[in-house]
Amino acid sequence: MQVMQRPVENRDARGLMRLMADAFADYPHCFLEVELEEPGLRAPADHHPNLQVLEAEGRVVGCIGWALTRPGVIELKKLYVDHALRGGGWGRILVAWVEEQARAQGATVVELWTDTKFKTAHAVYQHLGYQPTGETRPLHDISETLEYHYQKNLE
Repeated sequence: MQVMQRPVENRDARGLMRLMADAFADYPHCFLEVELEEPGLRAPADHHPNLQVLEAEGRVVGCIGWALTRPGVIELKKLYVDHALRGGGWGRILVAWVEEQARAQGATVVELWTDTKFKTAHAVYQHLGYQPTGETRPLHDISETLEYHYQKNLE
């Protein structure tokens, strides 16, 4: 299967929603509620300009994005990889892309927030050099999400 990374387009909306809903479905009481919590997914290129997708055979099979949160700090956002591609290094490739973007923006730190339920993601982030800060935050969403904070110094 040939996989291509490219900038998000609004036509990717359904594929992104499917990708994220599939990822959330792996965990009990974890739901994607687009209308209330992720309305920007309806027109992702308009709402997430720094989002990239992985596409294979016309399907969205992965995504990642970033946002400048404060001077010198970029937040890694929306890392999802289709079940069929997991374990194949695509998460590492996508995270490396965000780190390249961070350096290009002059950032020295990449941070992220990840659901406490996503244990595999925690292991991946730590393998890639991200360290838990001990900080948590509740999202007050339909899934009753509590997130862990991680960060990596790029210097």
